[in-house]
Amino acid sequence: MNASASRSSRRAASHTALATAVLGSEGTILRWSRAATELLGRTSEEVCGHLVWELFADALAYPWGNVRRRSLFPGTGQARLRHRSGSTVEVVFHALALEGGEYVVLAAPSHLVADEGDAWSLGGLFRQGRIVVCVHDTDLNIARADATLRTFTGTPWPVGALRDILSPEEVEATEAALRQVLDTGVPLVGRPGRLRWPLPPGRRRTMSLSAFQLENASGHPTGVATVFTDISEQERIRRHLALRHAAAERIGASLDVNRTAQDLAEILVTSLGDLAWVVLADAVFEGDEPPKLVGGGRWHMRRAAVASASGTWPSRLLPPLAEYPPLPDGPIMQHLQRGKAVTGHRTEHPMFHIPELEPLFIPEHGHSFMSSPLYARGLVLGLVVVWRTEKPDAFDDVDSGVLTEIASRAALSVDNARRYTHERRAAIALQRHLLPQATTSTTAADTVGLYQPAGGGAEIGGDWFDVIHLPSLRVALVVGDVIGHGLHATATMGRLRTAVQTLADLDLDPTELLTHLDGLVQRLATETTDAQDSIGGTCLYAVYDPTSGRCTMASAGHPPPVCVQPGGTARLLGLSPGPPLGVGGMPFESATITLEPGSVLALYTDGLVQGVDIDIDTGTRRLVSSLAAHCRSGHSLNDAGRDVFSLLGDAPPRDDVTLLLARTRVLSTDDTAHWEFPADPAVVAKARGAIADRLSAWGLDDLAFTTELIVSELVTNAIRYAGGPVGLRLIREDRLICEVTDPSTTQPRLRRARWTDEGGRGLFLVAQLTTRWGSRYGRYGKTIWTEQPINRGTAT
Repeated sequence: MNASASRSSRRAASHTALATAVLGSEGTILRWSRAATELLGRTSEEVCGHLVWELFADALAYPWGNVRRRSLFPGTGQARLRHRSGSTVEVVFHALALEGGEYVVLAAPSHLVADEGDAWSLGGLFRQGRIVVCVHDTDLNIARADATLRTFTGTPWPVGALRDILSPEEVEATEAALRQVLDTGVPLVGRPGRLRWPLPPGRRRTMSLSAFQLENASGHPTGVATVFTDISEQERIRRHLALRHAAAERIGASLDVNRTAQDLAEILVTSLGDLAWVVLADAVFEGDEPPKLVGGGRWHMRRAAVASASGTWPSRLLPPLAEYPPLPDGPIMQHLQRGKAVTGHRTEHPMFHIPELEPLFIPEHGHSFMSSPLYARGLVLGLVVVWRTEKPDAFDDVDSGVLTEIASRAALSVDNARRYTHERRAAIALQRHLLPQATTSTTAADTVGLYQPAGGGAEIGGDWFDVIHLPSLRVALVVGDVIGHGLHATATMGRLRTAVQTLADLDLDPTELLTHLDGLVQRLATETTDAQDSIGGTCLYAVYDPTSGRCTMASAGHPPPVCVQPGGTARLLGLSPGPPLGVGGMPFESATITLEPGSVLALYTDGLVQGVDIDIDTGTRRLVSSLAAHCRSGHSLNDAGRDVFSLLGDAPPRDDVTLLLARTRVLSTDDTAHWEFPADPAVVAKARGAIADRLSAWGLDDLAFTTELIVSELVTNAIRYAGGPVGLRLIREDRLICEVTDPSTTQPRLRRARWTDEGGRGLFLVAQLTTRWGSRYGRYGKTIWTEQPINRGTAT
């Protein structure tokens, strides 16, 4: 058995063995408790009516003196009593004189009350100055009370019902507890209660109630002896300890400035006061350091959090988030600016008797206030103010010390939240600047990108999306997620997004692009010296061609996209994901699907489908259902995206969330033309003729000359250097696109021919006659493409 268990058992034993007896004025035993019977082995029939000193083993050794003396016993003492068996029992006793000249004697074995740390032991009980002993009859009315009570309360203890001394809410439960003691004889020890009378008006004290059954000479219960012990100060200390514990546990649990302020206000209400509010400097809300305060004037603060014991904030007081008006200067304001707490009465408040400020700062029934600055690193981040409106006691120095301690802890938490807000705002600003335009509209698709950074104390991650316009009206859709959080992840995201744009400009196949991106991530990982700044991530890259309605995509460890058909049917696209970026050693696989016009392709990061309370499979099914409901034909993509984001609920996400929606279009067959020619120089003239006829049918005769020249140069080069067959395609949209396809994979190069060269000027002419040109590689060759503006008069 450990020391704690030993003390607990001894304490329980002392409570049970606390014997009680009521003596007459001459020392005759009138009543005897069951605990006294257990202590000495003598029943009430055996002792009632006998003189008490007959029980003492050394009666002659105790200087009791003349029995007619008014003070029969000393207040506290030790004695050796005779057990019925003949043995001796050493006890500690305490005698209290009642108003009628009788005595109540409490006694317990000496060895059970020797523990100095036992607050409920008899020795500790006797040493306290605020003790009241009463004798109750069988109706539980107070028959007699301690005659020395007047020194405690200043007024006589009332003789009558319990409701005269107890708070109304305590009467019923206390009577039931005393009735149980009277009926069963089992003592009641240490029951707390609120005492009302005869204490000074407006004040109540917490009392500990112990009760013991009394018996007469026949062994019948004749009443209950009660001992009221004032534990108001202990109760106050206990409340303050509980308040400190709650503050240490709750304040600082969030890195949100407003949440931290609200936690502080709510902890103080009911525990310390009836109303509380917290004000913070405007700069703190933005994550910046507040300016130093000097004197009165405008402090540039706002009421960040409020709390009321009633649950309703008084309408006359300054409401939450309201800005502080200019404040007067004075000693209290200067104390707060120097980081010191202040307490005072209502009339001592700086706003008292200032008509325009008093209703905003002083509650209607507030009588005592206390305020402490949130002081950290020499700066006043804000103030915490507590008022008492219902609690009758005024604040004192002990309360001020508790508030100062809690405010000091809260100031550090607010400062940590402020610094986190500062870094988070910087990271979010960087993240948003690195992301593309949220909404785009092209011939290929309408797109909407949505991004929500992590919240609830989590740092932002490296999620990103991108919409890249490719030649021949195609569009690349990209979504990625970088490992890690914070500025490092954001910076890595920016590097990978730039790399994807560069690789996309080379018009690479999705699998080849991811292979190059994977190699880049591996190189970046070798350059990282900090083990915490690991490099890696996932990425999904898709290319959509509006001329064919086909979409080719590949994944590097990323969740598969969702396709919503115009009718509202949604399905998860079957895609074999390769390894995440940075793993290396494994190939990536692409998949090609044909999308109906008006289909919605949804690309997302795992923060949308995975959370603390939901697994990724359940989240994915929920996402597919939500997309089916909100991405039907005719619904705005912006509205659909916001509705899908509602899956996250009101709680801030623990990871970044990114969603990219693309509603596809298909180019009309009337806006495209395609021919295929053999590798014969004679077909160049046929190609020019076909081009002229098509441009004439489209009403673009002004572009015929330059387009024929471009086609002539490209087809001639293809026949001369690559062989056949040679494909030729025209695409009409907001610009004219010309494509020539050949079976060669040789990279065309632009060079400046010398005046003596017979060739080498073809691509130079093409570059001069077009706004853009380039080449891309397919499975069986390459395609050289050019773009010309369709605006009339600009082609020549």
